[in-house]
Amino acid sequence: MESQADIEVPWLAEQIELLRRARLGARFPPALLIHDQRGAGGLWLGRHAAQLALCRGPQPPCGQCRDCRLFLAAQHPDFIVVTTIEDSKQIRIEQIRELTGQLTLTAHGGGATVALIAPADALNANAANALLKTLEEPRAGVTLILVASVPSLLPATVLSRCQRLRTGTPSRAQSVAWLERRKGPGPWPAVLDVVGEAPFEAIQFDPVDVARLAAETFNALTDLASGRSGVAGLAERWARGENFELRLACIETWLTACIDRAAGTAGESQELRTGAHLPGPGWDMNIAALLRLLDGAYELRRLRLTSINRSVALEQLLWQLPRTLRATAS
Repeated sequence: MESQADIEVPWLAEQIELLRRARLGARFPPALLIHDQRGAGGLWLGRHAAQLALCRGPQPPCGQCRDCRLFLAAQHPDFIVVTTIEDSKQIRIEQIRELTGQLTLTAHGGGATVALIAPADALNANAANALLKTLEEPRAGVTLILVASVPSLLPATVLSRCQRLRTGTPSRAQSVAWLERRKGPGPWPAVLDVVGEAPFEAIQFDPVDVARLAAETFNALTDLASGRSGVAGLAERWARGENFELRLACIETWLTACIDRAAGTAGESQELRTGAHLPGPGWDMNIAALLRLLDGAYELRRLRLTSINRSVALEQLLWQLPRTLRATAS
């Protein structure tokens, strides 16, 4: 049975060691806030911390004791996970009240009780306030682990009662090596070009499919900017197709590469593999307009799960592309 500790995550080695030392020294925090970088493994680290707190072996997390076996089988009665429900974007007060009631009870196994709240920055104001009492007066043996990408969304009263631990950001080489170990060889750099240095996000995808989608998107955007294809049909097809969010990420990647090239920093801000698909030196690129387009792509990705008309919104975004990239070459 594979323990969390058996999965090597090199860029989190320092954080793992800090938690291990705290556990062995009986200094494990009753409230831990993990500041996650998107796709860098904050939730994985939160689960690792939970296993550390629950394990009663001599070298936690041992992966062999009863607590570890129950934890790894997702059957530990004293491990509670609170997250958003279905399509909700918030963790609600009713969920925290239920958690508070559970935390007042004695642990089933006579050991620790651990609650993992993720994403903690999804706590609405009432839920965060309800959690505060537990943070202020925790029962002995209770550990609260919060995982948040934007801790500033949490009230200062909650933040002040948590010990913070920030995840590391992997290098491109670390990300690729980790993905290859976990899922085998593939065009992982192309996936990371699209999703960023977020290996825990990249691992969810088939790298060949993502590389194909990215190449198709980059070529289509170049044709669109050149006036070789129409906007309406492209927007309709993309809006109705699968992987709409991933398609938007490809658009963001392409626009970012255009901005880098226009600013004379291509290849410096991120390792992109889109050079063959970008407008050449004969193009006059308006950086300010490109930045507005990129903001529009970010906003569309944020609104994609609302009732917004995807096709119309995407068409409005793409219509601006030919005007933003003006060809000066004959």
